[in-house]
Amino acid sequence: MTLLIKGMVCNRCMYVLEQEMTALGFEVLDIKLGQVVLKDTEDFSQKLGAIKTMLKSNGFELMYDKNQKTINKIKELVEKGIRMQLDSGTPTKFTTLISNKLHKNYDTLSALFSSAEGITLEKYIIHRKIEKVKELLADTEMSLTEIAHLLGYSSQAYLSNQLKKHTGFTSSYFRQVKQEHEHTLNMQMDEEHTPH
Repeated sequence: MTLLIKGMVCNRCMYVLEQEMTALGFEVLDIKLGQVVLKDTEDFSQKLGAIKTMLKSNGFELMYDKNQKTINKIKELVEKGIRMQLDSGTPTKFTTLISNKLHKNYDTLSALFSSAEGITLEKYIIHRKIEKVKELLADTEMSLTEIAHLLGYSSQAYLSNQLKKHTGFTSSYFRQVKQEHEHTLNMQMDEEHTPH
């Protein structure tokens, strides 16, 4: 998520904005004069008011061009599409969902997205789906086969390859992380309940 900001003139401006964005709960990926790149979040549109207020109180202003609004909407629709897929178990046709909701040709929207984000929309969708897969492996008991089915992958093997290609890790790695996390939590709880 790239925000164009008016009034950033020095290193101190960048420092202040990085602190303020972090305080608002955002992860700042990159910051330079006139621009802040934040990690995408699902609730960005709800936090927009808080961002504008914070910028104004620090003497900055959000330069919010029409394209950025469209890109943020596309990102929200990708998240929505993934959620719909998980809820219904039927694959989401992202091309249809995005072009119907934004009343524009998908290729036009895809080109706009690529030029602004430096990544194709297709790659972005794959990236978000892989993030969701990692989350499901780490936070649920679902098998990779179940996850593949829910997210519309042709097979568990194909998803497994995608996961390895995009993260460098296999599904068993994310399962192991989950087990280690649970083990640590259990140990902490045991310590809390052990009389001293």
